[in-house]
Amino acid sequence: MNRFTLRWTIAEQDDGKLVRDFLKEQQISRTALTDIKFHGGTIEVDGNPVTVRHCLRHGETLIVHFPPEERSSDMKAERLPLDIVYEDEYVLVVNKPPYMSTIPSREHPNGTLANALLHHYDEQKLPSTVHIVTRLDRDTSGLVLVAKHRHVHHLLTEWQKRGGVKRKYEAICHGVVNEEKGTIDAPIGRKGDSIIEREVREDGQRAVTHFRVLTRFDRYTHVELELETGRTHQIRVHLAYLGHPLLGDELYGGSRDLIARQALHSKEISFFHPFHQQTYQFSSPLPADMMQLIERAT
Repeated sequence: MNRFTLRWTIAEQDDGKLVRDFLKEQQISRTALTDIKFHGGTIEVDGNPVTVRHCLRHGETLIVHFPPEERSSDMKAERLPLDIVYEDEYVLVVNKPPYMSTIPSREHPNGTLANALLHHYDEQKLPSTVHIVTRLDRDTSGLVLVAKHRHVHHLLTEWQKRGGVKRKYEAICHGVVNEEKGTIDAPIGRKGDSIIEREVREDGQRAVTHFRVLTRFDRYTHVELELETGRTHQIRVHLAYLGHPLLGDELYGGSRDLIARQALHSKEISFFHPFHQQTYQFSSPLPADMMQLIERAT
C-alpha cells in the first residue's frame, strides 16, 4: 500500500531541534504523532527509526510514514464516474454532477462522491478514507476540493480559516435583484428542531456571502456569489433571506416549475497548496440545465 509519507532535509537553522519540535512547526499535531506511534506509522532519520526525542542535525533526512487510515464500515467503494479536474499525491479537485450526494446518508447510502473516491483510492492502493474540504449539497453541482490524507485535510482546513480557500458560485434566483452587487452578513443557525433546515437568526454563526448580478431576466436573476464563510446551506439561506430564493429550492421557498433542483453551481475554487507553496485555481462551466434556463430567457 502507498502509505502517505512526508520527508525533509534538515536545514542549518534546524540543527539541534528535537523531532517533536520540528514536526510541530510543520503543523503535525500531537494527535497525529500519537496515531503514528501506536497505529503503524514510523519516524525515520537517514533510514533509521527514531523517537520524537531525537536531536536533528543539519543535512539529515527526516521521514514520517503515516499509518493507514481506518474507513467507516458502512462506506463502501463503488465504481462510479469521476470527473477529476486536478489530482496530485495530496489533493483532488472533482467536478460533482447534480443529484449526487457528497457523502452517504440514511436517505442516500450509496452512489455518492465518497463511494466513488474510495474506489479511486483502491485503484491507487492508497490506504486513506475520504476527506472533503469543500462539501456541496446533493443538488448543487460543481467543484469539490478533496484532501487525500487526514494531515492534508488538517492543513487545508487551517488555510480555509485564514481565507486560503476561496469559492465562487453561479446561481439563478427568483425575482429581479436590483443591486448590482452587495454583501449579505447575516448569522445562520438551525431552524427550530429541524436537523436539515437553517435560517438567519441572531444566535447563529457568522455567515458572509458576497454577490454580483450577472444578468437580469423578467422573472429571475443570474448571479455570481463568493463565500467568505462556509455555513451549511449558506447561499440558499442568504438568498431566501433577501427574498430571492434559488429556483428549484423548495426547502427555502423556491419553485421547481423550471428546474428540478436548486439552480446552484460551484464554478470556481482557488486554494493555497500547503506542499507546493503556490495558489491553484480551477473553474467549471455551468451544467446544461442551468444553461437552458438562461438561454430560454434570453
